[in-house]
Amino acid sequence: MSMQSPGPHIERPAHAPEHDRADIDVAAETDADRRVRFERDALEFVDQLYSAALRMTRNAQDAEDLVQEAYTKAYSSFHQYRPGTNLKAWLYRILTNTYINLYRKRQREPQQADTDTVEDWQMARAAEHTSTGLRSAENEALDHLPDSEVKAALQSIPEEFRLAVYFADVEGYAYKEIAEILDVPIGTVMSRLHRGRKQLREKLAAYAAERGMGPMAAGRSDAEIGTGPASGKSDTKQKASATRSPAKQTKEQTR
Repeated sequence: MSMQSPGPHIERPAHAPEHDRADIDVAAETDADRRVRFERDALEFVDQLYSAALRMTRNAQDAEDLVQEAYTKAYSSFHQYRPGTNLKAWLYRILTNTYINLYRKRQREPQQADTDTVEDWQMARAAEHTSTGLRSAENEALDHLPDSEVKAALQSIPEEFRLAVYFADVEGYAYKEIAEILDVPIGTVMSRLHRGRKQLREKLAAYAAERGMGPMAAGRSDAEIGTGPASGKSDTKQKASATRSPAKQTKEQTR
């Protein structure tokens, strides 16, 4: 999904000709050839990297700076990239490492990003996961939480878990790809994703309980609300699907 908000000011080539990228002889490339290949192949992912950077830094200017720095590093080491492999994952790995090295060490809290830059359906997609994969009673209440609460909950979980949840549930990467991006074993990715989803669910359930939207506050039992796959498609998923249409509706907040 392309970003709707202004991203990094990086000029992108207007046309990328068809070619077999796996057959490129990197060793025989001139600097000029490598620059052309980088601009043609790597810059097409700038909007997606900016979206990820915005999720990491929670500040538009920091996100732009992060993407610029990541692309500078990517260009300087582009001779190490193997044509034909996952370029997007390679760029995400550089972006993630750059963020960890530059921003985490600053020990400061960036400003919260404008919530309009994060799609509601993406947050719903991340929030609806449970450790068991089954529909729980709490989901009924969580469906009515404002989107701002979902975003705040995801931002509040530890960074290593938040990144795993982001890459899996928002970007849609497989375990192997996330492992390549974060430079950790697949087992570590699975563990972080499991724990991240669990913490996200717990925080959202707490938010719902504070607002009297839990199943007990509503005076209904789990059996009355419905649990498991038989309970049918959730309102969250329906709302998520609706936000994909061009005529995007503002999600109704139930108090």
